[in-house]
Amino acid sequence: MFYSTKSEPKHGLPHNPFKAIVAPRPIGWISTRTSTGDNLAPYSFFNAVSDAPPQVMFASGGMKDSATAAKKSGVFCVNFVTQSLLSAMNASSADVGQAVDEFTLAGLEKAECETINCPRVALAPAAMECEVLDVITLKGGQNFMVLGEVTGIHIAPWALTDGRYDVVKIGMIARLGYKDYSMVNEIFELERPR
Repeated sequence: MFYSTKSEPKHGLPHNPFKAIVAPRPIGWISTRTSTGDNLAPYSFFNAVSDAPPQVMFASGGMKDSATAAKKSGVFCVNFVTQSLLSAMNASSADVGQAVDEFTLAGLEKAECETINCPRVALAPAAMECEVLDVITLKGGQNFMVLGEVTGIHIAPWALTDGRYDVVKIGMIARLGYKDYSMVNEIFELERPR
């Protein structure tokens, strides 16, 4: 099967397969703070884009609260989702008003960041404090990418095994397509050829 994304009819399937094909995707659980309060929302269009210096991005369909707050404050924090935090992450995805604190809505404890003025999810196995480098308008007019430089990283001691961040032990959650999610429960190593 082949389909063009620029002409009709497109795929002819009951659901768009694009996000199912580009999977699994890490979930960037983005926390922000403005003068009107704190915000927390999951983004499946999230990833690392560089490691020297460390940089991450999240993309928003529309200038939603997280993107707006990050642009205004110049900072955001990326929290990572585990199996034990899945229900809270889902609760924080509710479409609520800007004045609603999703930490409270999801029953989550906040912790303060060290390098930026922003809350983070206290029970997250890892969190990355970020300074906004740019907010880029993507093709389509209502798609925005927030690019940030990581200024500090929190790792819960229980998330480490022999000095390595253990995604199996923490039950790392990833986003697939449709309404589907996955949990990392097996890993393997592969050496690059010399």
